[in-house]
Amino acid sequence: MYIDTHVHLNAHQYDEDLQEVIDRALEAKVDYMVVIGFDRKTIERAITLAEQYKFIYAVVGWHPVDAIDCTDEDLKWIEELAAHPKVVAIGETGLDYHWDKSPHEVQQEVFRKQIRLAQKVNLPIVIHNRDATEDVVRILQEENAEKTGGVMHCYGGSVETAKICINLNFMISLGGPVTFKNAKTPKEVATEIPLEYLLIETDAPYLTPHPYRGKRNEPAHVVLVAEEIARLKSISIEEVARVTTENAIKFYKLPV
Repeated sequence: MYIDTHVHLNAHQYDEDLQEVIDRALEAKVDYMVVIGFDRKTIERAITLAEQYKFIYAVVGWHPVDAIDCTDEDLKWIEELAAHPKVVAIGETGLDYHWDKSPHEVQQEVFRKQIRLAQKVNLPIVIHNRDATEDVVRILQEENAEKTGGVMHCYGGSVETAKICINLNFMISLGGPVTFKNAKTPKEVATEIPLEYLLIETDAPYLTPHPYRGKRNEPAHVVLVAEEIARLKSISIEEVARVTTENAIKFYKLPV
């Protein structure tokens, strides 16, 4: 059994064949999927999917790229949704310095507010980090994010930073990039970080793993991530499936 801990089944890329995508995931033994909402539209869709399918759970938060659009009313709404029985975390939130839509200081303010919100509702945090590792880690430390813990989604940083995050009560989640032939750093993380601290994800429809890179991703492909981790660690795929599933159930407090 596998759990795709970060997937965007609420994305428009699945408008035409969502049920077929879900069916393929279930056939691949991806028995649970966590759908991420990151703005008004995607949060509403994530909640709808979680209510429609017993094996889908939702995460609600505000994406750093769109932080400039986030209002106090939006954050209050997210806080209210946190009480929903199928909502298991706050996010994805964090910092993204690659795109320039939202100024860094605005991103940081919205990030801090969501960490505090997560602490208030006692849910873990799902972190998005792009080109902002130093500031992400600093803010997590300053805001005492270890109180709730969380997950570094689609982690692309160093082994050393991963260990810092683990000490802050965060899990390390690996996705499609670990399968890329020249992805030295993700492979080092997969090799050196103990399995007990790892989650697996697709971030579908994005970051499709090898050998399907360049095509639309889907949750069934999380098995390819698990296979690469097993290869790098010289352990069985069954062990990777078992431990990462146990990790996800514990992390998200899934009633399974």
